[in-house]
Amino acid sequence: MRKFGFSATLLGFCFGASRIASAAYPAYPSAQVPLYQQQYQQQMQAQAAYPSATVQLPTANGTVLVANSGVAVPATRVTGALPQVGSAATAAGRKYYLPSDYDRLADSGLYVGLSVAYAASVMGSIKADYMGEKDAYVVPGAFAAADFQTDTVIPLQVSVGSALNNDIRVDFSYTRYSGLSYPDHVYTAEYTGAATVQTAVEGGAITANTTMLNIYYNLDSYTGYLAGGSLRPYIGVGVGLSLNTIADYVVYDDTYYTIIEDLETTIGHAGRLTGISDIYAYHNGGTNEQLAFMAEAGITTDLGGGIKMDFFARYANLGNVKTSGSIILSQIEWLSDGLGGEVQADYDSVFHYTNWYESGRLSLIDVGMRLRLQF
Repeated sequence: MRKFGFSATLLGFCFGASRIASAAYPAYPSAQVPLYQQQYQQQMQAQAAYPSATVQLPTANGTVLVANSGVAVPATRVTGALPQVGSAATAAGRKYYLPSDYDRLADSGLYVGLSVAYAASVMGSIKADYMGEKDAYVVPGAFAAADFQTDTVIPLQVSVGSALNNDIRVDFSYTRYSGLSYPDHVYTAEYTGAATVQTAVEGGAITANTTMLNIYYNLDSYTGYLAGGSLRPYIGVGVGLSLNTIADYVVYDDTYYTIIEDLETTIGHAGRLTGISDIYAYHNGGTNEQLAFMAEAGITTDLGGGIKMDFFARYANLGNVKTSGSIILSQIEWLSDGLGGEVQADYDSVFHYTNWYESGRLSLIDVGMRLRLQF
């Protein structure tokens, strides 16, 4: 019994000592990897399987760092309303709307444009530069300033341009103006004993072919988009050259102009010039090149398919319209019969005047629309 008790005691002591040692010095059966290292290993395995994926690098404190894999990923278009920036109470600037609205009105790349307009106002007049010349009254012309005669003026324009950025675009334009003419009546100059006389005019059509370099600036940076983003206001200016042409025209004056008041003084002097009548003045037209400029304001809207429409009002100054300075004049002359009377001459009286010009400035206010196709 003693041997058994001693043995039991010895076994109990050894077992207890091992339990105490195990509690004081725990043993790990295998090495454990921290959680953040496990996440990193998983991300590296994902990168090996999908090279284009973005790698997330976890840190010890739980923060995740995103590293760019170097492979571009297509952007995803944002849908839904974006918050508006700025208001009437602040000076924050541009207001942003749906991305589709912003992209739809943005100017980008090359474009071609075609516009048609209506000349709501034609300004300018024409007069004779030879008003002060001797015997100028016998060459009928616009001695007093006369407004241009106008029919329906429809300016047509073709333009080619490009957007420099979202706010500025530049184009080169060609515009043709027609439907104008010299006044349908003018006045002769005064001479001793007579007032100005209204005369009739035929011909004198005026055309202008204008080329300009134009620059336009979108104003939505200051105004915000109008009508919920469907309209974009802009302003523009241009400068260039205008080739102004006036066609030949005839001025007819049927007035009788007395040269000698008292025919009794012509008794015994047959053949003396006593008067003239039925004067025809054939004015040769002319073409001259002039500096031209314009100012324009309007709004732009989008029609889809890369087509935009501008509604505009434009002021255009085309410079001078000027004749060639050549005038051929024919008239009927009346001569003394030597008996105190007068008779019509039996010959044609023709004169040729040179460097006798008629000129006047021409400007217009147009309203119209322009279609622009963007590439």
